[in-house]
Amino acid sequence: MVPSRRLFVYGTLRRGEPNAGFLRDARWLGTARTAPGFALVDCEAYPALVAEGSGAVVGELCEVDAQTLADVDRLEGHPDLFRRVAIPLADGEPAQAYVLDAARVRGLPRIPSGDWKQARPPGRC
Repeated sequence: MVPSRRLFVYGTLRRGEPNAGFLRDARWLGTARTAPGFALVDCEAYPALVAEGSGAVVGELCEVDAQTLADVDRLEGHPDLFRRVAIPLADGEPAQAYVLDAARVRGLPRIPSGDWKQARPPGRC
């Protein structure tokens, strides 16, 4: 059996978004939400998950194999830009997610709903 990991995605990797093809071989587990303690930042072309505040972020949970995870690591610039770390989900279970250091996004707007798909205006990447 090939090892797999649970991956929480919240932006351009979600189904129907521009980078969802990177997860074409993933097993989708459904909609998920982080535990409180996270914020979603609007970086224009993509959102960033930061570990600060008291909010929760909406996304999707999938199970990926090692090769898919390595491909997504490259896309996300892990570990130099985004860092892939274990975060707690609202159900108490952990999942891997790509987190950006909050200092990198100081001054950028937060997405109050915590949901990239809900906050993104139509036609925006």
